[in-house]
Amino acid sequence: MSVRATTRRRQLGATMRKLRASKGMTLEEAGRLVGVSKATVSRYETQAGPVKWLVIDALCRAYGVSEGERRAVVALAKDAKQQGWWNSFADSIPESMNLLLTLEDEAVREDHFSCVYVPGLLQTRSYTTALQQANEMRRSPEEIERLVGIRMKRQEILARPNAPHLWAILDESVIRRVVGSRDIMREQLGRLLSTAESPNVTLQVLPFARGAHAAALGSFVVLGGTERALDVVYVDLHVGSLFMEKEEELERYRLAFEYLRAQALDIEASSTMIKRAREEL
Repeated sequence: MSVRATTRRRQLGATMRKLRASKGMTLEEAGRLVGVSKATVSRYETQAGPVKWLVIDALCRAYGVSEGERRAVVALAKDAKQQGWWNSFADSIPESMNLLLTLEDEAVREDHFSCVYVPGLLQTRSYTTALQQANEMRRSPEEIERLVGIRMKRQEILARPNAPHLWAILDESVIRRVVGSRDIMREQLGRLLSTAESPNVTLQVLPFARGAHAAALGSFVVLGGTERALDVVYVDLHVGSLFMEKEEELERYRLAFEYLRAQALDIEASSTMIKRAREEL
């Protein structure tokens, strides 16, 4: 049986392809610059197989990446064999979730825009359970509990010493939509208020009164690495997940997020609106 490639290894392969493509180099040209074969460069860009970090380092230098980006990619190569905490669930969760969890595990910042539900990293257990129970794909209580457990475990990244900075912009519909019950929703809004006091969490609300806005595209997440070139956009399409990393795609979503930050209420006014919504339940 073949060994399952770690999600870090898959991310490394995708990153190396992206870096070479950004320089317009062929596999052969890249290999010639660092003294390895075309086949070796190609193998390093696949989603499986061992890598030597010294070759990764040399390729990054050949591609002219910044010092910070080179260090980040080399660190990824050194950890390519490492399985994440979710590895024990890997055979029973979608491949896209594997990749999302890896990106999130490595991220230094996450920019979320949510227009339907509270972002997963900020959900209470009861709120998450209610969402799973409302899914059109009927699941057993055991399956629901397993999925809820994964989401709760995922939230632990916000308590790390080197926790990523989470900037969440919530459409007003997110805080108005009653998920599960009024009690569950009151608890959830309370969680948002307490979490917003954390130094690594920024929370804004985009009120209905602002009208049309920059995110007609729907909910999305920009996961940021130590360098902007390592950013990835994640979009949950409900019928599947989409990851985007082309520079023009990244710029489109970065710009949308900047507009949304400008259109949304400031931090204090956002907390006031959440408190009011909670009192009205």
